[in-house]
Amino acid sequence: MASGFSWGGGRSRCFTYWQEFQKCYAQTDNPIECRPQSNDYLECLHHPKELKRAQTIQAEFIRKVEHEAKESRKAAEIISGGAIAGVGLIKKGKPEEEGAK
Repeated sequence: MASGFSWGGGRSRCFTYWQEFQKCYAQTDNPIECRPQSNDYLECLHHPKELKRAQTIQAEFIRKVEHEAKESRKAAEIISGGAIAGVGLIKKGKPEEEGAK
């Protein structure tokens, strides 16, 4: 990729960042000063920040959907069992089981 040629024959998407890094590296005595340009170039090549952000968004979306599903299950159980059973005043269960004990 550093050569500047892409698959289609034109400039690669990261060639501009490579040129900035190369220019900085050639002009400085301390390569540490070129760390921001290096980070920009590596981000363009591999997209680690973008991938991490996408994974964070996906994890939050999944967590939210699971929470909503759990809340709707609770609401459905309350509705199906009646309001008194949902409060816990009447135990759920079949009368046959209670009589057998």
